[in-house]
Amino acid sequence: MGINNVMVVGAGQMGSGIAQVMAQNGLMTTLFDVSEAQLEKARVGIIKSLSKLVEKGKLTADQQHDTLNRLCLTSVLEDAAPEADLVVEAIVEHEATKVALFKQLDDLCPAHALLSSNTSSISITRLAAATQRPHQVMGMHFMNPVPLMQLVELIRGAQTSEATYEAIHALTLRLGKTPAVSNDLPGFLSNRILMPMLNEAMFAVYEGVGTPEAVDTVMKLGMNHPMGPLTLADFIGLDTCLAILNVLHDGFKDPKYRPCPLLKQYVDAGWLGKKTGRGFYTYS
Repeated sequence: MGINNVMVVGAGQMGSGIAQVMAQNGLMTTLFDVSEAQLEKARVGIIKSLSKLVEKGKLTADQQHDTLNRLCLTSVLEDAAPEADLVVEAIVEHEATKVALFKQLDDLCPAHALLSSNTSSISITRLAAATQRPHQVMGMHFMNPVPLMQLVELIRGAQTSEATYEAIHALTLRLGKTPAVSNDLPGFLSNRILMPMLNEAMFAVYEGVGTPEAVDTVMKLGMNHPMGPLTLADFIGLDTCLAILNVLHDGFKDPKYRPCPLLKQYVDAGWLGKKTGRGFYTYS
């Protein structure tokens, strides 16, 4: 099927980045959020991001103008959903909230529309089962920051049809991204590998093996990682890290995925990383 109109649900950091990339690559794109303030923040962020690309010579001023003309922001879901060929959900990483949204989207979107989720760990199969079109549901897990990161992890639920997979795979290539396909198991590929590493780095601090600075220095200079694991955890959001580790721990019942108590304590304190000004590091 042809995908020309895309709706992105959720105007946070990931949703606004996804909307920008869609509009940049010729798709009529609607970004929805219940919060007008969040939509305005997303609008300002997208303009800033596009302007940086123009400054670096990666985008022309005309292309920036055309991208913004293809982008519409709305807080009325009923206005946007009937036009969508594809929906990309990018809301909070909470299964019950996503399930409720997918049921609503199933009612509002046209019969041909594909529904996808940017979830980093929640079962696509269960999200699909909440709809009357489970064969048209698939995971599209973008990496942050979306305009710069090359990877999109594609997750096939148990019910995902070959036609749905082919359409979303082709769209991923159209966006200039590189797809990597994962089956629908807890954490998929990316977070099943990444989160245990971040968790172990947290345990190293919790058990007094070293400071956050020492842990990150070892991984950057010794393992050639571009960013230390605790800096990365702060960037992702410690609440998101905890949610993913809980999915892994609950899904596999394996103690190696047990979230570090220090991570739980920081989340309880509201120290969620860069977005709140404090996590393993303090941000101005």
